[in-house]
Amino acid sequence: MRFQVPQFIEVEDKIFGPLTVGQFVYLAGGIGFLVAMWLVLPLFLAVLVGGPVALLGLALAFYKVNDRPFINVMQSAAEYFTKDKLYIWDKGKTQPIKEGLVSQIQDHDDPAKYVPATTSNKIKDLAWSLDIKESMYERKGDRS
Repeated sequence: MRFQVPQFIEVEDKIFGPLTVGQFVYLAGGIGFLVAMWLVLPLFLAVLVGGPVALLGLALAFYKVNDRPFINVMQSAAEYFTKDKLYIWDKGKTQPIKEGLVSQIQDHDDPAKYVPATTSNKIKDLAWSLDIKESMYERKGDRS
């Protein structure tokens, strides 16, 4: 039994000519608001009030930010401005800003506590293993 697998599921259907349903609604809303303002207000005020709404409709219909619709950007901005933000300040970790490169490089913590302790036996073992591996590679190079 054969089944048809849907393809191009990310592409919206074009309903109104070259426009999708969402694009058509955004354009119709923006242009409709501009026409309503033109009928009610003088031309200068109609363009001043209805123009930004029509431009918003154009942006919602066609403008994409990082290949995502503009409505997602507006939603994220609204959530950012309306939700609570949590700022945490740890007084112990902040340092006053000092002049010069040396003061930026210096660390107030003791770097020795981050470096594992090495003994002379560990260093000798490491040197011996490196010598063995080095001699192994030299032998392989001699044979070929």
